[in-house]
Amino acid sequence: MSLERKSIQRGSWFFRWRSYLPLLLLGIVLPALHGFTYPFGSHTWDNVWDMFCLSVSLFGLGIRAFTVGYVPAGTSGRNTKEQIADSLNTTGMYSVVRNPLYLGNFFMGLGVMLFAREWWLGLLYACLFWLYYERIIMAEESYLRAKFGSVYEEYCNRTPVFFPNFGLWRPPDLPFSWKTVLRREYSGLFGVIAAFAFLETVAEYVVNRRIVVDKLWAVIFVLGLLIYATLRVIKKKTTWLDVPGR
Repeated sequence: MSLERKSIQRGSWFFRWRSYLPLLLLGIVLPALHGFTYPFGSHTWDNVWDMFCLSVSLFGLGIRAFTVGYVPAGTSGRNTKEQIADSLNTTGMYSVVRNPLYLGNFFMGLGVMLFAREWWLGLLYACLFWLYYERIIMAEESYLRAKFGSVYEEYCNRTPVFFPNFGLWRPPDLPFSWKTVLRREYSGLFGVIAAFAFLETVAEYVVNRRIVVDKLWAVIFVLGLLIYATLRVIKKKTTWLDVPGR
């Protein structure tokens, strides 16, 4: 079996389990907290750094939100069993980069990795992310190339894989839908908040040698949980977030 074929097979397997990548990231960052201290010995500066890291992750979530808010149904989904693409996305964020959702995922994970303030952790994360998603992208591109043929080849020839070229911007075909964003990204928002709240609790334990509930993160976590629970009930029990063709 060729190396390319093996990479595509591995990418298909990674694609099915990509939702569990955050658990792997937590397994990487936790050991880095063993010697955690407040920056400059100040809890205030610790909160400042936390908010910066959270902002990086929310920036990534914002990229995802801006992307999915314009896409039609049958594309850019959270499907895990198999590749699905009823049409080829070539407008909006997909006009400037071929994998905007994975670009968003990169920043979401990077914010979490920066939490420990270890330069090598961010570098390790970037390398692992590339190795992991490169194979997923190879599997997806093999599927799209087989389905859309020369149209997809032309799209690939003009559109970067991962680093956006905003000079290629083409307006989306559909109007932006906040309902689509809320329906599809609420779990990602809570996942980010829960990860930071967990790491903050661990860090406080390392510093104080006892469990300390940080009031700021307690408030953020409770708000995130309320948003998650509310949107989940709305999604499961009502049609309010349903948008025709999305």
